[in-house]
Amino acid sequence: MVIVFITCKNQKEAQKIGLALLKKRLAACIGLIPKASSIYFWPPRKSRIQKSKEVILLVDTVGKKFWQIEKEVKRLHSYQTPCIIEIPISRVHKPYLKWLEQEINL
Repeated sequence: MVIVFITCKNQKEAQKIGLALLKKRLAACIGLIPKASSIYFWPPRKSRIQKSKEVILLVDTVGKKFWQIEKEVKRLHSYQTPCIIEIPISRVHKPYLKWLEQEINL
């Protein structure tokens, strides 16, 4: 199991991406964390610090689905360079893992 961490510009975009991932069975569960604040350098090479409000998606899936998730997120995301990060999970409640694998057709 892995968590894919994705930031989105707003709740509407986060829900659109989350629902698409679920419908394609790329994820078993999507957690949405609203009202996150981000500070970062943008645009590239100009190094200006930006501040924004974002929504974080936590995508429960398996590692072999990452590349399909990345492709789908890039297709739907409004950002030129979306944050899409795989976080490996070393331990998980076995019944949850079994459910997750069933939901994404493994």
